[in-house]
Amino acid sequence: MPESRTAAADRIDLVVFSALFPSAARPGAGMFIRERMFRVAQHRPLVVVSPQPWFPGQSLIRLLRPGYRPQAPALEIQQGIRVYHPRYLSVPGLLRRFDGWSMALASFALMRKLKCQGARLIDAHFTYPDGEAATRLGRWLQLPVTITLRGTEVPHSRNPALRPRLARTLIAAARVFAVSDSLRRLAIELGAAAEKTEVVGNGVDTARFHPVDRIAARQKYGLPQDAKVLVSVGALVPRKGMHRVIEVVPALLERHSDLHYAIVGGASPEGDNRAELTAQVGRLGLAERVHFLGPLPPDELKWPLSAADIFVLATGNEGWANVFLEAMACGLPVVTTDVGGNTEVVCRAELGSIVPFGDEAALQRALDNALDKDWDRDAILEYARANQWDTRVAQLLRALAPLLDAVYPRPSASAAAER
Repeated sequence: MPESRTAAADRIDLVVFSALFPSAARPGAGMFIRERMFRVAQHRPLVVVSPQPWFPGQSLIRLLRPGYRPQAPALEIQQGIRVYHPRYLSVPGLLRRFDGWSMALASFALMRKLKCQGARLIDAHFTYPDGEAATRLGRWLQLPVTITLRGTEVPHSRNPALRPRLARTLIAAARVFAVSDSLRRLAIELGAAAEKTEVVGNGVDTARFHPVDRIAARQKYGLPQDAKVLVSVGALVPRKGMHRVIEVVPALLERHSDLHYAIVGGASPEGDNRAELTAQVGRLGLAERVHFLGPLPPDELKWPLSAADIFVLATGNEGWANVFLEAMACGLPVVTTDVGGNTEVVCRAELGSIVPFGDEAALQRALDNALDKDWDRDAILEYARANQWDTRVAQLLRALAPLLDAVYPRPSASAAAER
């Protein structure tokens, strides 16, 4: 049974360590990490350490780029859980290669304090620089470290300067999780022992993501009731591929004259290409067909998803995209690219289709076929329900238990009573 929040407040079992985590400054950052680990917190008490990059004078850059490195408060309480934001020196450009060291040094005093409060495990997310910093902290504080690969490892592994650092980090970890099997295989290729790796995919909250009335959903966004609607959800950055979908809309309109394309998303730490997308829409004469709905909080996403017929993401890299399961939980088939763990999520023809990345003709054909097909929405909903977060968290708790209980074994209830 989950322990009560009051009991959990008396001790700490683990520290979640990730620079990417929701905060007042960046509420949409790393929500998939919070979704997983705050569910773990119902069973194992934890705190979060989310280091924030900083360097002298960065406030001047914000005069030109208002969204540049927004600073989170030193401490937040989120759903009763402490989230710390220590600042670490991170100078743009070549000096970013020292981020792992800087992140570890800036977090050391806090982490030592948390160890004194009972922390017995560091759970890091992303191998670089977060995992690199975490393994250093683990070595200094004599704490085991787990690392979850989430997708950035793919481009980092192609960088000759970063690849050996990824390898050292993964070898040093006590346990390596990956959100997809493709990432698990990459971890092994980089040197992680196969027996200490495990796939723990992301999940979906079907209480939050579920179909709502389509008529009301389309009215909400001004979409015609009789239209065919494509939808994408993600940061407005080139990697997510909204520009690739926009490029094929004119050809799709030749057969689907009532087609509309809704895009949900905004700027992210990775960038913001809204201006380029808007210019592309104008150049192709699609101003009446492409709708930018802006960023939406998770509780609102079921509305644009329920308004659509097909979910599409022509992405260039993903680990395990939560948004696919979120779309399926609203009854949508998914059309996406053959990268990362996408084929592991969209794993059957009844759930959608996979196309080669960068193949514009294949993307157009897949969307054309998807718009024509009579999908079994109930089968799609059932698949989403089978991939809820509770299943993932139970698996993760089983994997963490030996590490947590081996470091500082907790006294039994009878022994505690004797004291």
